[in-house]
Amino acid sequence: MRGGGDACGLRAGAVSWSRATWRPRPDMGSLSRPSSSASHGNLPHLLLFFLFVRPFNCLASYSRATEILYSLNEGLPAGVLIGSLAEDLRLLPSAGGQDLQSQSSQHSVAERNPPLSFSLASQGLSGQYVTLDNRSGELHTSAQEIDREALCLEGGRGTAWGGSISISSSPSADSCLLLLDVLVLPQEYFRFVKVKIAIRDINDNAPRFPISQISVWVPENAPVNTRLAIEHPAVDPDMGTNGVQTYRLLDYHRMFTLDVEENENGERTPYLIVMGLLDRETQDQYVSIIIAEDGGSPPLIGSATLTIGISDINDNCPLFTDSQINMTVYGNATVGTPIAAVQAVDRDLGNNAQITYSYSQKVPQASKDLFHLNENTGVIKLFSKIGGSVLQTHKLTILANGPGCIPAVITALVTIIRVIFRPPEIVPRYIANEIDGIIYLKELEPINTPIAFFTIRDPEGKYKVSCYLEGEGPFRLLPYKPYSNEYLLETTKPMDYELQQFYEIAIVAWNSEGFQVKKMIKVQLLDDNDNAPVFLQPLVELTIEENNAPNAFLTKLDATDADSGERGQVSYFLGPDAPSYFSLDSVTGILTVSTQLDREEKETYRYTVRAVDSGKPPQESVATVIITVLDKNDNSPRFINKDFSFFVPENFPGYGEIGVISVTDADTGQNGWVALSVVNQSDIFVIDTGKGLLRAKVSLDREQQSSYTLWVEAVDGGMPPLSSTAKITILLLDINDNPPLVLFPQSNMSYLLVLPSTLPGSLVTEVYAVDKDTGMNAVIAYSIIGRRGPRPESFRIDPKTGNITLEEALLQTDYGLHRLLVKVSDHGYPEPLHSTVMVNLFVNDTVSNESYIENLLRKEPEISIEEKEPQISIEPTQRKGESVSCMPTLVALSVISLSSITFLTGMGIYICLRREKKHHREDENLEVQTPLKGKIDLHRRERKPIDISNI
Repeated sequence: MRGGGDACGLRAGAVSWSRATWRPRPDMGSLSRPSSSASHGNLPHLLLFFLFVRPFNCLASYSRATEILYSLNEGLPAGVLIGSLAEDLRLLPSAGGQDLQSQSSQHSVAERNPPLSFSLASQGLSGQYVTLDNRSGELHTSAQEIDREALCLEGGRGTAWGGSISISSSPSADSCLLLLDVLVLPQEYFRFVKVKIAIRDINDNAPRFPISQISVWVPENAPVNTRLAIEHPAVDPDMGTNGVQTYRLLDYHRMFTLDVEENENGERTPYLIVMGLLDRETQDQYVSIIIAEDGGSPPLIGSATLTIGISDINDNCPLFTDSQINMTVYGNATVGTPIAAVQAVDRDLGNNAQITYSYSQKVPQASKDLFHLNENTGVIKLFSKIGGSVLQTHKLTILANGPGCIPAVITALVTIIRVIFRPPEIVPRYIANEIDGIIYLKELEPINTPIAFFTIRDPEGKYKVSCYLEGEGPFRLLPYKPYSNEYLLETTKPMDYELQQFYEIAIVAWNSEGFQVKKMIKVQLLDDNDNAPVFLQPLVELTIEENNAPNAFLTKLDATDADSGERGQVSYFLGPDAPSYFSLDSVTGILTVSTQLDREEKETYRYTVRAVDSGKPPQESVATVIITVLDKNDNSPRFINKDFSFFVPENFPGYGEIGVISVTDADTGQNGWVALSVVNQSDIFVIDTGKGLLRAKVSLDREQQSSYTLWVEAVDGGMPPLSSTAKITILLLDINDNPPLVLFPQSNMSYLLVLPSTLPGSLVTEVYAVDKDTGMNAVIAYSIIGRRGPRPESFRIDPKTGNITLEEALLQTDYGLHRLLVKVSDHGYPEPLHSTVMVNLFVNDTVSNESYIENLLRKEPEISIEEKEPQISIEPTQRKGESVSCMPTLVALSVISLSSITFLTGMGIYICLRREKKHHREDENLEVQTPLKGKIDLHRRERKPIDISNI
């Protein structure tokens, strides 16, 4: 194979690759040192560079043109390594760092400076079949699966190099090539590489016959070993042994076998070989299955029905069943009277079975003139009147002639009985319509309808003549009085065309000498429109799944009409109660629905259909159609609300009912069965699937979390299941389960220095407490319930703020420790909760002996508890409401609710401000400013941990 360097008279190097190992070709040329280049850019710049430099460096460039051959199986998944161009071209650095020579394959391409770059000459279809790594030069299969049969059929043969990828099917039937042009850059390492990827065939296609029914005709006289080519042989896109290899029959019928012949192009044609004697008259057709099998492992097969028809040849001649027949004819028989009929049988078909009848040459001409033989039907009729001189016996030799056959022979012996006396005569006079000897009657004719008069007489007037009616049918023959020889033929009961259409009777007349004559009467009934169409099913019950395709087939209505002709032709129509989107074909009776049906909109359709015949007047019948629309899982569960909100008191017992989640599904049965589940926080909440009851597994504490947001999923039982979700908000209502928590003072052992010079009304200290509850449960009142000291009543506490102020000026006698037992109580319902704290106030100018004060604090205070409860003035909104006497209840409730919300909002802001104040004080190390002496560090006064008693 020659590369691109041939244009300069050079032979390019080549490398070949097999699936197992890499093998450099022995004639691989050495790689020349490239000419230097200052820089390399993108591909258009490089091509422009070649345009000017090519005449001068043709030797350097095209001496590096290289060909590489890879091979791989078709149908490989994406990412399979085809080969590495860097490794297979041995593009490794030499000792000088510039020339390209064969080095160890363990060197990395990245070690070059600048690094090598691989790219396709043009992008084209590169991403469709293979991918090229620009850095490593590795070729991999792409996401598009390689189909050898599709590539070779599309690519054709002998495709030239051009573009980044082309497809070539070489002259060898087994090869299919994928061609790529790859550029190796930069310029100092430039190479132009032609890559061929041979796609190996795998057995991924089964043989397939072009038609499913194959017919072969074999003459019945075909000798044994006759060979007939079977047209339309199987085709297999696979090649070689994966293509069609052999044929066989599933049933050879002990008469045939198959052989396969291969032509010079490798195409195999099956031949049918006759193995036995054929006789069309015994069996005219053989049916078998022809199977084509390829040579893959495992082999794949294809099949078609093979019908072997046996064509007729003229191998049978006409035959008579009898050799002689005897006939008699009266001498007074009328001309044209049929005497007899001969019939021969030929078992062949078509023209080979055509029979003609003729008299033998031995038959006298007088007999031929007296008796006429129809050459096509074999009927013998009296051709002329029998005279007195006619022979009494006639021997008629009749021949049955077939094409290419010896005639069959039968003898008809005709005996003429001479009549001395003339037989009675029957003279008909028709009342009903008579044409060519056939009487036509309507089937609805009434009883006793007259048909014809018959006059019976003796031509010689010597003998008495009688007559009677012969044959079966609703007819009678009566004497027509007062005439003695007149008879009337009439009907005896209604006739029904649908039961019997044709009658054949005879009027028989005879005289006293025993001579008789017959007059054949043929009666043909005419059909009337006396039958209405009849539905095979007067009640048609159908089912169809909802969301059907437009113009969906429902059923084919079938009604029959016993009448004939147009009177029996039935047309179909929808009843007036049928919806407009149902259609009924008037000719075929096919019932369709033009739109999609929705079971949730309507589950059952009931309407009538009519079957009308074409009689005049038309008759019709009615059937009822009931269509039940079957459910399909086309509706997701639907919550009655998008969002659910439940208000639950805190400390609600575990597994108590929080609320009901109502969900519906418009579907029925399993499709409408809905299961509920908690999507998030399922560790806390659970839902009853059947009833939709939402429960909490544990008791809920509002102080830990005041609200919960859940997502509940509803999944139906359809296949595939449908689902929907709803948001559940649970708000915990506060109950009074937390007593106020005293934050300051932090301990019953802490104390505060109060200077004697403190002015009345001055703020001495405060008691600060919080309540984790909300609303009225968190409204705190402060009160002094116990006092001890020289004059402890000198101090007062504000019930709302907890501020302790000096009421009266301190006297000399008031020096010492004053202890105030403060009760901090909420306004909870039904029972308020409270806590107590001891406020210690040391009245003195200075703290000179701390141990003395601490000893006083350690002693158990003997304080008498006051019964007076703290009072907080709250505006009684109820009284205000009572003053408005005729206000509706709804307005009162609205005012109360608004007031409660305003109060709760204010308390929340207040608590937040108090907490911020507390944090601010902690940041200042709890420094408390006394009215006169400035700041005293309370931490220095505390000697014990905080102890707040809760009563």
